[in-house]
Amino acid sequence: MAIHIVFVCLGNICRSPSAQGILEKLVNDAKLQDKITVDSCGTAAFNVGKHPDPRAIAACQRKGYSIEQQIARQITAADYQQADYVISMDNINMMSVKAWAPDDYQGELSLFMRYGGASEFAQVPDPYYHEANQFDGTITVLEKSAKGLLAHLIEKHQL
Repeated sequence: MAIHIVFVCLGNICRSPSAQGILEKLVNDAKLQDKITVDSCGTAAFNVGKHPDPRAIAACQRKGYSIEQQIARQITAADYQQADYVISMDNINMMSVKAWAPDDYQGELSLFMRYGGASEFAQVPDPYYHEANQFDGTITVLEKSAKGLLAHLIEKHQL
């Protein structure tokens, strides 16, 4: 059975789809796509049905990641049923993820930055209200955490 990861941010058009695209490429490059699946969603519904922000798409493309086909969606009860890891980009979204989690959820709820060597409380900065170049910095942060997460999964699950 594959390990299922769900990344969560506010609107599911910047950080979480970028994290999904980055981890998917790392998983494919490691030939682990049959062992690890990746998805993303938002805590808010205002972008449901939209593609990622064009600035996020461009920043990801510059680094070789493809996210343009993703469609924003809101987190659902099914995410908790299917996900082994629900990973939030910041504390605000983590509070929502924890509040909505069923009492019997057995997976891991965490912040993404902890896998990049940062403190377990560190947050991925939201580039949405900034200039396009801020997205490049966010992608760099996401890459570091995605590499750390993949290493964690390989070690913990003996992949």
